[in-house]
Amino acid sequence: MTLKFVVMSDLHLVPPGKASMTLDTGARLEQAVDAVIARYGDADFCILNGDLADHGQPAAYERLTTIIARLPIPVHMTLGNHDHRPAFLDIFGADYANATTGKVDKVIDAKGYRIIVLDSSEPGRADGVLEQVQIDWLRARLAEAADRPVVVVLHHNANALHIRSDVIRLLEPDALIAALKTHKDIRQVIAGHVHITSTASWHGLPFTTLAGGHYSASFNVDQPDVPVRRIDGPGQMAVVVGTPDRTTVLFDDFIDGNKTIAIVGGPMVRK
Repeated sequence: MTLKFVVMSDLHLVPPGKASMTLDTGARLEQAVDAVIARYGDADFCILNGDLADHGQPAAYERLTTIIARLPIPVHMTLGNHDHRPAFLDIFGADYANATTGKVDKVIDAKGYRIIVLDSSEPGRADGVLEQVQIDWLRARLAEAADRPVVVVLHHNANALHIRSDVIRLLEPDALIAALKTHKDIRQVIAGHVHITSTASWHGLPFTTLAGGHYSASFNVDQPDVPVRRIDGPGQMAVVVGTPDRTTVLFDDFIDGNKTIAIVGGPMVRK
């Protein structure tokens, strides 16, 4: 039995007729939805991993409802630092707020896995925050799934990436690390936020970021004062494939700017 799910991040939707950093983010999300319909209609679900709206506008969330209605798979959501929780809940319903934490936290159990989705947004902050009530809730959800592999999805990256944006990562991540270490099989911790693709191992745990659907960012390693470029591609989502013995994260650039030079088909033969 194989689990498959899609993660999209940093949609930065704006009301119709508007642009974000010169980009038509609604059109970009439409392309992402087209890619899911074409290639991942058999996925178990899709997670939208925060920064759903560029400035938390109700009209942007209303636009989101229309676009994601075309997805052929269930959609789960959490929030990022560009989002506005009250506006989001007004559009999508108060039930999206976790009864214990008050944030948009949830558990998804599917095909022998537990996926824990955390809301790391905090009003007025660019960096991320997990409150103590969320850490306690996380510990309890991990304990319930002691016999299963776990994937954690949240907007803010916890680990430092040695780049300019490290100052806006998850604030005080030690509590998150300590909670995750109570579980023996954390397969991935997947974030967005930084608009780049990265993988890391930290405290013996696997961390991943995806570039997301908005602009991508250049970076200069360990040179935080060097300006970075914002570039219009790729538009990227992640595809997570989980079996009992392994978990794989693939990155699909649904906007890539590259030309197709060949199409190869037929069975692959291992030699």
